[in-house]
Amino acid sequence: MDSITTLTKNQQIQKLYDILVPTPKIIQTPINGVRIYRTMESTPREPRAYGAMLVFLAGGQKRIFLGDKSFVLDSSNYLLISVPLPVECEMMASPTDPMLGLSISVTPESIAQILQLSEESQTETDYVPAGIHTAKMTEPIADTFLRLLQAIASNRDAPVLGPIILKELLYRVAYGEHGESLRVMAHRNRRFFMIARALDRIHEEFNDYLDIRTLAFDAGMSVSTFHASFKAITNSSPLQYIKNVRLHKARALMKHDGLSAVDASLRVGYESPSQFSREYKRFFGITPARDAGFVTS
Repeated sequence: MDSITTLTKNQQIQKLYDILVPTPKIIQTPINGVRIYRTMESTPREPRAYGAMLVFLAGGQKRIFLGDKSFVLDSSNYLLISVPLPVECEMMASPTDPMLGLSISVTPESIAQILQLSEESQTETDYVPAGIHTAKMTEPIADTFLRLLQAIASNRDAPVLGPIILKELLYRVAYGEHGESLRVMAHRNRRFFMIARALDRIHEEFNDYLDIRTLAFDAGMSVSTFHASFKAITNSSPLQYIKNVRLHKARALMKHDGLSAVDASLRVGYESPSQFSREYKRFFGITPARDAGFVTS
């Protein structure tokens, strides 16, 4: 009976996607921070920059790589990311098995709102959960996912029921598998919060000189504790994370703003364009000029 119920639910979800996104595109729904999308083509493993979010799939598959770790995302496993992370992503989709996705932007405030009535103890702890996980799709979460899509599909229900059902989904995820990675956002776990604040600073001041000792001092940690906490959350060293962010920012400046490789490298804080070119090719697998479309032969 359970397999029949699950199959029927999946069929309902996919039917809603046929209505909401019948062709390949990304749509911002009437619910703030919630997007749905359809993709019909696979993409090779390539760098991506993800913010704090939840991602659910009703079809297709994603593989996320962060350092030496990998995470498989499909209709039976959803993704939790609690801090901004530069990752690598590979997508598997086709016209007969399209990727049908829903992403939810997550903030400490949005989690705090749904946990404020909880009686869970918020005692101070030094435990630092990783910033990315996949978790098994449970029946209650799948049911809430379905009802959220049903609300989105209704012009009348979306603005009223949509935010309510979204809070229910966040609540179920926050108290589900690996949900502590979301709850620490709201409970202000000191080490997690200070590393998250350091990550925000890196994303805001990526073009400035960022000294690790200063970042550690501002976080109220020794350099060794800062390194260990940073690595636990991002699976990356602070220096490598800063480099990855700068390369992602440079790529966006070239592709979206039309900057040359030299101008982009200087804008994101590189002093040597040649060093930027070497690190860019090592990271993206292509030279910055060719990636930006300035080289045609």
